[in-house]
Amino acid sequence: MDYRELRQRIGALTEGETDVVALMATVACEVHHFDDRFDWTGFYRVVAPDLLKIGPYQGGHGCLVIPFARGVCGAAARTGEVQLVPDVEAFPGHIACSSSTRSELVLPVRDAAGEIIGVFDIDSDRPDAFTSEDAEEIGALLTQVFAR
Repeated sequence: MDYRELRQRIGALTEGETDVVALMATVACEVHHFDDRFDWTGFYRVVAPDLLKIGPYQGGHGCLVIPFARGVCGAAARTGEVQLVPDVEAFPGHIACSSSTRSELVLPVRDAAGEIIGVFDIDSDRPDAFTSEDAEEIGALLTQVFAR
């Protein structure tokens, strides 16, 4: 996997774009097709205090609304920290949007002012599918696209 190539491709595709939804759609598509471990890839946007709603994504259906108080995505939004979950069944309060999800990586998405505007959720139908390298590389990609 060449994360450098992925960052370059997404950088070229999003250059000059300022619309957040267009950026999210492009990132979700490119990351989803980057690796076959990625079964569902998408954004949940902050739409009100302590509330996420589904944004652009790739894969089967997702949950439409997630409060900050629930699930892996809520934890990432609430704490502002990456959630690397090798076994979703062991995560307290996990929301089963899809019965095929076995592991999950969720990263907070910040704008140029450092405010959390959403979370980027990657699910896998494989247990323990994600590494700290995945978290670091995808986090750098999100900063490149959304915090500029």
